[in-house]
Order: sequence, then C-alpha cells, then structure tokens
Amino acid sequence: MDTSTAHPAPDRPEVRISDPGEVAAALPHLLGFHPQESVVLIGLGGPSGGRVGLTVRADLPAAHDAAAAAAVLTRSLRTDRPDAALVVVVSEEPDVLEPWEEEPLAGAALPHRSVVHALVGTLAAAGVAVRDVLLVRGGRWWSYDCPYPCCLPGAGTPVPGGVSPLAAAAVSTGQVLAPDRAALAARLDPPPGAREGVRAACSRVASRRAARARGSGWAALLEESWTAVLAAVARCGPGAPSPAGPLTDEETAMVLWALRDARVRDRALALALGDDAAAAETLWTECTRRGSPPLDAAPATLLAVSVWLRGDGAMANVALGRALDSDPGHVLARLLRQGLDACLTPGDLRELVEQAVGRG
Repeated sequence: MDTSTAHPAPDRPEVRISDPGEVAAALPHLLGFHPQESVVLIGLGGPSGGRVGLTVRADLPAAHDAAAAAAVLTRSLRTDRPDAALVVVVSEEPDVLEPWEEEPLAGAALPHRSVVHALVGTLAAAGVAVRDVLLVRGGRWWSYDCPYPCCLPGAGTPVPGGVSPLAAAAVSTGQVLAPDRAALAARLDPPPGAREGVRAACSRVASRRAARARGSGWAALLEESWTAVLAAVARCGPGAPSPAGPLTDEETAMVLWALRDARVRDRALALALGDDAAAAETLWTECTRRGSPPLDAAPATLLAVSVWLRGDGAMANVALGRALDSDPGHVLARLLRQGLDACLTPGDLRELVEQAVGRG
C-alpha cells in the first residue's frame, strides 16, 4: 500500500479549516500534489479543535484490504495525538448499490463505503473522534453522513475556487504543487542525456581522487571534498545561473564523489539548517537528477532532509524512495525512512539533525 504523510511546516502560518468545501480545496496543499484514488486522514487539534495537523494519505484499498489499511493509517495519524480527524475519500468511482442497502438514497450510494466504515470504526476504537467523512469527486464534494438533498448521490456541492488561506500559507513556504504523485516523482528524473556526461566525469574524478589519496592522504582529500561541496552550494545560491543546470558535469561529479564519504555527507546535513538551505536543496536536487546509482543515493537522502524540514513529506518520501532504490543498504536513508513512516515531525527532525551536527 502506497502511503505518505505531511506535517505543516514549522514556520507556516496557522490555518484552521472549518468548512468541508475548504477542506476539499485544501487537499493538494496539504499533500503537495493533487491526490487521485486516495483516502486521506487529516488530524485536527489546537485550542479550538480545528487546527490542521498531520495529514496521512494512502491509495484507496480494495474492500478486502480496508481493515488493514485503516489500521496503518490510524496508527500513523495517532503519532501526532490529534483531538479529532477528518476522513476524505478522493475517487472518480461512480455511485454504487451496496449489497446491505435495500433502499439506498436516490437508488444508489456513494462509493467506497467499506473503506469508510473500516476507518471510522478503527479511529473510534483508537479514541479519535471523526469530525466528518467526505467524498471528493469531479470538482464536487459530499458528506457520507449528510442527510440533506445537497449530499444525495448524484448531487454534491462544488469545491470552492480562489486562493484559500491554506493555499496562501503553502505558497509562503515555497511549496509548488504537482498535478499528481507521478509528477512529483518526475521532478527527480534526469534531463535528456544528462547522466552520460556526468557518468564520464565521475570516472575521471574517481581516478584523480585515488591519485590524490595516494599522494597526500585521505585527510587532505576530505577537506578538498568539503571545499567542492561548498563551492557548488555557492553556485546554486542567489544570483547563480538557472537551477536547471548551474553545474558542469565535472562539478557535479566532484560533489557526487564527495558525498560518497559519509563524513562529508553528514557534515552537509548542517546546510539544511542555515542561510544556505535553499541553495543546498537546489544542489541536492541537481545531483540526484544527474547522478547514477549508487552515487545519487547520498544527495537524494540530503534532499529528503531539506524538503522534510520544510514540511514537504510527500517529496521527502519520493527522495528517500530514490535513495533506497539506488542503494538499499544506505544506512542514513533507511533510518530516515523509519522516521518518516513513524510520522516524525519537521521539528523533531531538526532537533535530531542539530544533535548529529553537534556531535560531528
């Protein structure tokens, strides 16, 4: 089952959602992409009980997998200790006649009721009150529990347009929405022909590094590697060439090999905490896109940290998937995957990075 989570960024303005239509309109901004055939749980809390917290998404499960999916989603949501939850089903499935409903409203029923029943029951058993259960379909929304004509199958209420408070807050953190999760993953696809040049440059850089290590020792090579990373970060900062290709193949290869050294990679974690965070994120993205396995695993892991600290759990999932596909044994990527699956917050991650950097 494909799942992902998203926390509000630590510096995102506080936004409360009280209208179901606003919830439906806000889903892409909560997740970082437009969900399709998904079930989404939105944690609620705060003094008013309406503050948006952790958001958990999964692909819609088949009816026979609904109970297992509900257990996984509920366990993830509870890590944020919500006071209540909203359940949202996003699906283009048509209305159906459920076998246990002899006289469904308007001759049909909203789809995926087996998933809804499983989630509501599991959340209630876990002590999480369900505020509402919505279906979002074709630009309209329904409430599964609403008895009024506007919620009848075949009716529905239009999802509001315009810029919602949550959309404005998301823009303020630099979030860029993807049309779907596949498009989110495609952001790390290499430009045409980009890997061939970097692969050749990596061979040349590897030869030079080996000779340098033999001649001057690994300590000198370590400092030269770190200098190469800092120079590349500067090339990706404000006033540098377009992020679409600020680095030469040789520069990219030098960073890829530098990050292969765990000491350099761990030192680079600190860049996500300071003024160079945006430039470093650009660099990690570029190296991930243009690097070949297993050299792309380290920048992909650093990219996951950078975007996670911004509250973009969806992109962090994608980056960690790339890292572990490239190098399944990558220790830091595996640890971060465990943390993301356990819904570690951006604030918690920041504390861990600060501790790791301090130890270094």
